[in-house]
Amino acid sequence: MVKRIVFKRLRSFALELSVYALLVIVYVLLVLNFLSAWLKQIYDHGKTRYAIICLLLIIGQGVVLETVTSLLLRIIRTKTE
Repeated sequence: MVKRIVFKRLRSFALELSVYALLVIVYVLLVLNFLSAWLKQIYDHGKTRYAIICLLLIIGQGVVLETVTSLLLRIIRTKTE
């Protein structure tokens, strides 16, 4: 019984980790593709503005990825149970 619960939790954790990792990779590639020139221009003109924008991107990434991951896991869990 305990092994079953532990296995279920580990499987859930591995699934969440893999989904989150995939989303982070996609996010990084999108930022590099679409925002790299703009971020470089901001960096060249002012380090403070660049730092603030990067912090906002990091916070936004965390919020959006957590929301998307939670939604995906909720969908996956309902289909597997």
